[in-house]
Amino acid sequence: MSRSSRLAAAVAIGAAAVFALSACTSGGSGAGDDAGAAPVSEGKLTIATGEPAYAPWVIDDAPESGDGFEAAVAYAVAEELGFAKDDVEWVRTSFDAAIAPGPKDFDLNIQQFSVSEERERAVDFSTPYYETTQAVVAAGGTDAAKATSVADLKDARLGVASGTTSLTVAEDVIAPNEDLQVFNSVDDAVAALQNGTIDALVTDLPGAFYVRDAQLDDGVIVGQLDSAEGGDEFAFVLPKDSSMTEDVSAAVGTLRENGTLDDLAAEWIADQGAPVLK
Repeated sequence: MSRSSRLAAAVAIGAAAVFALSACTSGGSGAGDDAGAAPVSEGKLTIATGEPAYAPWVIDDAPESGDGFEAAVAYAVAEELGFAKDDVEWVRTSFDAAIAPGPKDFDLNIQQFSVSEERERAVDFSTPYYETTQAVVAAGGTDAAKATSVADLKDARLGVASGTTSLTVAEDVIAPNEDLQVFNSVDDAVAALQNGTIDALVTDLPGAFYVRDAQLDDGVIVGQLDSAEGGDEFAFVLPKDSSMTEDVSAAVGTLRENGTLDDLAAEWIADQGAPVLK
């Protein structure tokens, strides 16, 4: 039986199991409420993301468009699993609800979930589809905001949070002429950026997008830093002990091996204002 046939059968069985579970536990409480398969739709692949979902992961909060890195990855995985675009249904969940124990209303969930042992006790993870890089975000109007290379950042006043990968990467890749300003937290570094104490800060790329879009009025992502020092690994979340986990991981692996994941990252992350600095 092909992968797509197995998955279609699994979806149908999952839906039937949830129906039966609902009939048995309706109006009740207790352990039975946390058991059973996710309530998926027969012949459909139900994918969840956050509400709202932000660029560059999802463009214009419209995952069904396929625009944005995670939206595009989701549809690429769906295709590998044998689902046409019209067979993908989107739902929304909060981040915390998605990784909490209990039944789910999705087959897959994608919203920058990093893998951890604690989370794996409540949900399944696929193999990672993206490893975060470190990036530089600057205040608009500064020389740092106009930088197009690592060399252009050497004279900038740079800030980082203590005890982070960002600190190591900033020292190794940029090697600024002025000592890095080290803060207790990313929030403290952002405050320094806001009040002009520093020109730019180094943080993980998802954090850089958040700083630019949600915390600064005129922030600029200068670019990503090319380093072997990685960050968090993002993976799909699935219901605990999902019958689809192995196939989803295999699909992600295929997309990694054939270069699709790299191509999508170049299109939706680098081209959305985060080039790799040389």
